[in-house]
Amino acid sequence: MNKDKLDPQNYVRTLEEENRRLHSLLQVTQSLSSILDLETLLFRIMDVVGENLQADRCTVFLLDEERNELWSKVAMGVRKEIRFPANKGIAGFVATTGEVLNIPDAYQDYRFNPEIDKKTGYHTKSILTMPMRNKRNEIIGVFQVLNKKEGAFTKADEELLQAISNIAAASIENAQLYEEQRKSFISFIETLSTTLDARDYITSGHSRRVTLYAVQVARLMRLPAKEVNLIRYAALLHDIGKLGVPEIVLFKNKKLTDDEYEIIKRHASLSMSILNKIHFQKDLRGIPLVAASHHEKIDGSGYPQGLKGDQIPLGGKILAVCDVFDALTSRRQYRDRMDIEKVMKILDNETGRAFEPFVVYHFKNIKLNILIEILEFGHNQELDKQDLALLQKYTLHDLLGIRAKSKKTEEEQRMENTFLRYYSRRYRD
Repeated sequence: MNKDKLDPQNYVRTLEEENRRLHSLLQVTQSLSSILDLETLLFRIMDVVGENLQADRCTVFLLDEERNELWSKVAMGVRKEIRFPANKGIAGFVATTGEVLNIPDAYQDYRFNPEIDKKTGYHTKSILTMPMRNKRNEIIGVFQVLNKKEGAFTKADEELLQAISNIAAASIENAQLYEEQRKSFISFIETLSTTLDARDYITSGHSRRVTLYAVQVARLMRLPAKEVNLIRYAALLHDIGKLGVPEIVLFKNKKLTDDEYEIIKRHASLSMSILNKIHFQKDLRGIPLVAASHHEKIDGSGYPQGLKGDQIPLGGKILAVCDVFDALTSRRQYRDRMDIEKVMKILDNETGRAFEPFVVYHFKNIKLNILIEILEFGHNQELDKQDLALLQKYTLHDLLGIRAKSKKTEEEQRMENTFLRYYSRRYRD
């Protein structure tokens, strides 16, 4: 039709609508190009689709080929993951046939599965459902948009959703690939750490506990997520250099000679050497230095490099405190845990010489329930939930203060007794 014969107002509205749709596609492209976290990506996609199609809700169902299910980790208005057979309901029909379904009244369609409405309390009216295909034209998921705010979904809505679907599919595949690589990396790191624990039965679980302590301290410091992750992986691997220490020295349960101690000290530099051979992504390239610096001291008297003050990475300073605390509070075949006051006195005496004061400060602010869960790592099934709820009200700093008091409230006494009951339990095989 000749645009000159169109009603001017209608023509302007048409141009405005087209401009809005083009703008939405630009939004999607810009938003999705930089997002690798799948959950964040899906939320962003749903927000854009819901806004531009004037829909009440949008869900992206992904196809789990191994389980033959459609699933959504995130859905607008729904907190729990949704899973159902890949051939069930409207979404299942679309995933199976590859058809686009635009349904003005869901409950009048025999393919509609009302069970999800029953579970969520939501009432579905109109539905626009479209398959999502990858570059090989394989269906990898389904877009489902619910309840157009005014009227039913239009042909223009279908076209817009199709364009968004094409952009989103590529981004989702990238995010899934990134997630698989991340899981493989974590599995590799944990396997290395477990290998060390399996070899060194005397300190079994040490790397895992140090990691849990270090992550707690990093979070209390409100460090960025990327730095917390770096510290987590460095903690898991901080003693990997012990794989190069002879067993006759590593497992000796008597006082080490000077020569033997020098051999043990080599594990820190060996950790650096081993980890430097691993290709870490840009955000994690500090892992070798952080892992290898857990025996450095802020006065420069530590090893392997004799780093001083700010020369020691923050992660290394955190690991130093966590490593010593775990060494002093771990059960051994030949001894139980050191008294908690003695442990903290050692840390306090070394603060300012070996340990960074603000790291020790934050360590003392770990909640007691978390502290017990880490101390009893591997025996968590023996922890009482009510005991943990009581301990959650207090930090390690609070405990030390309360233990020094001559008069305690009934709750303070109960908290102290509860903590000591777990802390002082005798060594179990």
